[in-house]
Amino acid sequence: MRIIFIRHGEPDYENDTLTETGFKQAQLVAQRLKDENIEEIWSSTHGRALNSAKPTAELLGLPVKAVDFMREVTWGSKTGEKLFAGGHPWDIADEMARLGMDLNSPDWRTNAFFKDNKVVDCAETVENGIDEWLEEHGYKRNGLYYEHLIEEEYHRTVAFFCHGGSSSAAIAHIMNLPFPYVCALLHMEFTGITILRMDRKKGSCTLPCMELANDGRHIKEGSYHRLLNK
Repeated sequence: MRIIFIRHGEPDYENDTLTETGFKQAQLVAQRLKDENIEEIWSSTHGRALNSAKPTAELLGLPVKAVDFMREVTWGSKTGEKLFAGGHPWDIADEMARLGMDLNSPDWRTNAFFKDNKVVDCAETVENGIDEWLEEHGYKRNGLYYEHLIEEEYHRTVAFFCHGGSSSAAIAHIMNLPFPYVCALLHMEFTGITILRMDRKKGSCTLPCMELANDGRHIKEGSYHRLLNK
């Protein structure tokens, strides 16, 4: 199975929808995705993700299946104590790098930046949710990797419209990478595309492949760029 994670378009956060530019980006990513042989479309329940998924769903004639576990992560202090940058995980990742801290440490949840940060609980919600979702699709978490309960003649392709934070948490968990590292590595742009591919063979665990990371060429090049700027 191939999982295509797509961040939502430029948001109107106040109204939980998209800006005019965001709606154009959603149209552009639909054109980019039309030949990916997508069989299912999933989305977080936020309006900005659902509105980003709608043009692709309409183009492909597929329903959008919405799930709560991929809603955007939140951050902030769980104790009332002041946190660096208010607990913002991307700013924290940059600060950890500036301080020479190991962004690859598996103990990131207990370091001073995260141990009292709400984002840890949000990331855990994403992790548990994506594991349940993957098991429903034939991939059961077994320790660090996923046991393949099915065999595919071809790679089914599933699209997931979500958010920078929740997609980073899901990708980090699936690929066994620390969440702060993925935040620093993939500054998800609006409608940026990241593709993970599970093995088609039934049986033993393997590490998924990353086919593509944060690809936003559909909003930067050629006729797509001209449409975006109309």
